[in-house]
Amino acid sequence: MRLFVALVPPPDILDELEEAVLPHHDAIPELRWVRRELLHVTLTFLGEVDDRTLDRLLPRLERAVGRHERMSLSLAGAGAFPGSGAHARVLWTGLFGDRRRIARLAASTTAAGRRVGTLPDKHRGFRPHLTLARSRKPVDVRPLVESLSAFAGAAWTADSVQLMRSHLPGKDYSQVTYESLKTWSLRQSSGGGGAGRSASGGPQGTP
Repeated sequence: MRLFVALVPPPDILDELEEAVLPHHDAIPELRWVRRELLHVTLTFLGEVDDRTLDRLLPRLERAVGRHERMSLSLAGAGAFPGSGAHARVLWTGLFGDRRRIARLAASTTAAGRRVGTLPDKHRGFRPHLTLARSRKPVDVRPLVESLSAFAGAAWTADSVQLMRSHLPGKDYSQVTYESLKTWSLRQSSGGGGAGRSASGGPQGTP
């Protein structure tokens, strides 16, 4: 099974994002926009995991998540992978707020995966973002990045982490679906939690 660990923004945050990006959906025909129910922030992409490894992975992920506090996050701006966006395959919006906390959380979930052998010793660094669209071939998305640069979503409180399974019935990515296997709560912060809306579970995301 193909797994990843994710944070899922709450519905009203996705409403804001949808309102911001919808006018741009036809700007670049080559872009395939991620469906709303698949939007998420990937913490760790675990790849293919068998049942035996999953049994070892679950308690490690639960402990990893339980060590971290809830955090205030927001979506804003836009960017592209790779580079400046002149020859991009991915368009994304950025993640702001408690960036150090989310980076530490991602490091913990990645370490849990590495300890049970689902990740190589050298794993690519964490760059917090939410993928908006993809292209099979490189396209120039710089006009979209500029147009979305003024986007600034409201803050929300990320209070849980999900282990997601991706189902790809065929070669067409548009048919992919996601199943939430587990949801773990982040700790209430000593200050009573971050400001913003609370994010709760729901099978949304894509690595």
